[in-house]
Amino acid sequence: MTINETFSEQLNQQVSAEHQAALIYTQLAYELDRMSFPGMRDWMFAQAGEEREHAQKFAQHLLDRGERVLLTDISVPELKIDSPQEAFEASLAHEQKVSEMIRELTRTADKVGDIDSRSLLNWFLDEQIEEEATVGEILDRIKITGNDGSGLLRIDAELGTRDPE
Repeated sequence: MTINETFSEQLNQQVSAEHQAALIYTQLAYELDRMSFPGMRDWMFAQAGEEREHAQKFAQHLLDRGERVLLTDISVPELKIDSPQEAFEASLAHEQKVSEMIRELTRTADKVGDIDSRSLLNWFLDEQIEEEATVGEILDRIKITGNDGSGLLRIDAELGTRDPE
């Protein structure tokens, strides 16, 4: 069950990218906490946990196929967030970036004939559609409320009910 070297490198990059996503969500959680939106903060912390699970899925795939997992330097871009809208715009932009990375992984897997990775990649393609749709819906609702404090607090309370698992 060997993996093409280029594809293995891309999978390792994806492990690091998923850990980076977890750190970005953690930073967004801190920003929302600073603005006193505990529900949105908790939602972002739950997303960070989900991203770590995604990293583990990719890492386990590599390990199950006899490959090494090699984490690279992981940095968090500076995020200047002054509103919930900005936080969710940053979240959506990052999800779109990750979606494209997974599409590129899929193209590479197809190119090198790695059919053993298809179920993993198909799961992630579906997951990213869901991720973008969810964040996009939250962002749309925030945009509708604008600067209405009661509307933002209602969304905050709703997002705070998310199960952290």
